[in-house]
Amino acid sequence: MANDISVRRLDLGYFVRPALETGGPEPRVEPVLAYLVRHDRGLVLFDTGIGAADPGTEAHYRPRRRALPDALAAAGVALADVSLVVNCHLHFDHCGGNPLLGGRPVLVQDVELATARGGDYTFDELLDFPGATYEELAGESEIWAGVHIVPTPGHTDGHQSLVVRQSDGTVILAGQAHDFASEFTSDHLARRAALDGVAQPLPPYRPWLDRLVDFDPRRVLFAHDCAVWEPSDG
Repeated sequence: MANDISVRRLDLGYFVRPALETGGPEPRVEPVLAYLVRHDRGLVLFDTGIGAADPGTEAHYRPRRRALPDALAAAGVALADVSLVVNCHLHFDHCGGNPLLGGRPVLVQDVELATARGGDYTFDELLDFPGATYEELAGESEIWAGVHIVPTPGHTDGHQSLVVRQSDGTVILAGQAHDFASEFTSDHLARRAALDGVAQPLPPYRPWLDRLVDFDPRRVLFAHDCAVWEPSDG
């Protein structure tokens, strides 16, 4: 089965994160990345890009969008070819293309959907659109052979990542579980130091990292960073 699974990155544009959100003196331009997983059961689309926003949000983030159909066409597929949608979470820069995929199951954590429907979280037209079909998960799930959804809360309470077992090793599509590959590296090394018995103080790490490491990842990919994490022995 692993020989039949592939992952392709999709460039869906970028936005400008204001300096007040970067922790530094300058704004930062961040990519918006989705991933297409080819499986012998069909195509899984992990995130769908930047959705339409109100004027205030547009002015705040200054997004530049690449249309989802164009990104898929560059990968040799069309909207109609997508079997499942998995959103790491439901902020507007991750679920923007969902309304183009009405009728396709959208897999989300139940707490994420409840939070999004609670208001002041995302844009309603990106959430409950014609044909919206949600499959709510309450924790980890193997959705297809070799493809697992793992809760990775932090950025949002219902954030989730996708684990894909390939013939040359496991790929984790981490979404925004970490903003950058360097942050994943820091957490991974903090865990290693703790397991090695290094004396405190040590930085804490996300508790779900233990579960991700169980999959022995060879590559970890992110929603807002083009860098790829690989183990130091890779």
